[in-house]
Amino acid sequence: MTFLSAGQIDEIFRRFKKDNPNPKTELIAPNPFTLLVSVVLSAQATDKSVNKATESLYKVADSPYKMSQLPLEELEAHIKSIGLYKSKAAHVKALSEIIAEKYGKDAGTCSFDEISANPFPRTRDEFMELPGVGRKTANVMLNVLYHQPVIPVDTHLLRLAPRLGLSSAKTPEGVERDLLEKIPEKYLQDAHHWLILHGRYVCTARNPKCAECILGGICPKNME
Repeated sequence: MTFLSAGQIDEIFRRFKKDNPNPKTELIAPNPFTLLVSVVLSAQATDKSVNKATESLYKVADSPYKMSQLPLEELEAHIKSIGLYKSKAAHVKALSEIIAEKYGKDAGTCSFDEISANPFPRTRDEFMELPGVGRKTANVMLNVLYHQPVIPVDTHLLRLAPRLGLSSAKTPEGVERDLLEKIPEKYLQDAHHWLILHGRYVCTARNPKCAECILGGICPKNME
């Protein structure tokens, strides 16, 4: 594969920033706790399908206590349209019980701006102690809630990293390590949002839209 120079990598993210100065997650969640639930549910599912399922769920359960008190069958019914819904429902109920007990019944129901001053998991280890929460989910929460410059690696990033000449690693951990080393620090906060959105809408798995791509003249795939 063709690896990009430091200057080319800087140019990629300069273009991303110019095109989308303030990228955000496409998951719809009213508070930090529900964002955690949505990220857990998004494994092997689209953000669109998660948003559709959680619209009704969050009307009846938007806090750790309310979610923990929801009968498992009712929780399953809300998210039945999402893949692996039974195991995900069990994880959501279990993590809600733990958060309610350890951090408080209403932990994570404050605004996103106030989360740093309220009881809620704060570290990768604390998030990963929760059922259904792996490294990617923990990194999403650290990035979105606490603005940490971490890289959650999903299927889009695993595909884009070699296409863009950013990494030849085959594992999420390897890709994460390479991206953290190569992406300029000034872009790290938003880097994973840009890459995910690019992979979702432009650099798709099949028939990537190279003619529409803003990375023309840099991306090795675009220049084939």
